[in-house]
Amino acid sequence: MSADLFEPFQLGDLILANRMVMAPMTRNRADENGIVTPMM
Repeated sequence: MSADLFEPFQLGDLILANRMVMAPMTRNRADENGIVTPMM
């Protein structure tokens, strides 16, 4: 089963190189109140 982690995977229209993904890191760029900034 762990070998499947490194196999290509199709997710909708995306073809991923493997099954390991990271969550978006945009919250790190929000201001102290969690509001989006122009950078985002």
